[in-house]
Amino acid sequence: MSLKSLASIENWPVPTAAAGVVRADGTVLGTHGPTGHRFPLASVTKPLAAYAVLVAYEEEAVELDEPAGPDGATVRHLLAHTSGLAFDEHRVTSAPGERRLYSNAGFEQLGDHVEKATEIPFAEYARQAVLEPLGMTSTSLEGSPAKDGVSTVDDLLRFAAEVQAPRLLDPRTVAAAMTVQYPGTKGVLPGYGHQNPNDWGLGFEIRDGKSPHWTGASSSPRAFGHFGQSGTFLWIDPDAGAACVALTDRAFGPWAVQAWPSFTDGVLAELRG
Repeated sequence: MSLKSLASIENWPVPTAAAGVVRADGTVLGTHGPTGHRFPLASVTKPLAAYAVLVAYEEEAVELDEPAGPDGATVRHLLAHTSGLAFDEHRVTSAPGERRLYSNAGFEQLGDHVEKATEIPFAEYARQAVLEPLGMTSTSLEGSPAKDGVSTVDDLLRFAAEVQAPRLLDPRTVAAAMTVQYPGTKGVLPGYGHQNPNDWGLGFEIRDGKSPHWTGASSSPRAFGHFGQSGTFLWIDPDAGAACVALTDRAFGPWAVQAWPSFTDGVLAELRG
C-alpha cells in the first residue's frame, strides 16, 4: 500500500519536504520526498528528548516527581510545561502547576538534570538510550534538547513505530506520556493562541478538543505529538492506528496553518478507506 495523499506535499510552498506514515508494527504505509534528507527539527526535538528522560526514569536515574528546575518544580512539571519557567528564558513567571507555559528553557533544565544524574552529556545519553537502539543513525540531539535536533523522515518513522508499540520503555510509561498531566491547565499553544484547557502529556502535546490546531479536523482527541517552528511535525493517532511525520525546510507560518490540517485529513481518510 502506498498512500497517495502524501503526494500533496508537492503543493506546499516549501523548497524541500518529505513525509511518511507508519503503523505500530513498523510497517511503513507510504513515503514521499527525500526521506533520508536531514532536516532541523526545532521543537519536534522535544518528544525525542522526553523519551530519553523516560528511559532515565525507568533506569532509576531520575524520578518523575523529584525536584528539578525552579523551586517547587519536578521532572514531571518540566516535561509537561508547567514548571513556571518562561518560554525561552531561564526565569520563573508563575508557580509550578499553575499554568501551561510552553518552555524551551524547561527542556534545557531537564537535559541538565538528566546529565547530572547520569554523568553523561544529555545528547550522548539520548543517543545510547533511544537513537542507537532504534537504528536512528541520521539523528542527533546535540545542542538544546528543546529545539536543536536534526533528523530524517526515515528515522522519525522508526521512533513513531516505537511510541506506538514500545520496546525501549514499559508500555505503561508511554501510556502516561500520552495522558494529560495537570488536567484543566490553561495556556497558549505557540502559533495557535490561548487554549482552555491546553492539554499536554509528558513531552507530547495532546490534541483533545483544541481549536484551532495543527492536526486535522478528523484527528481523534487522543492524537498526540509535536510540531516545530522549522516547519516540521510528528503526530500519532491511536484511533487511526498510525503515525505521520512531515519535515520541511521552511519556517512555520500561515502556509503551515493552512496546509497541515487538510493534509492530515487526507491521510486519515485514506487510512480509513
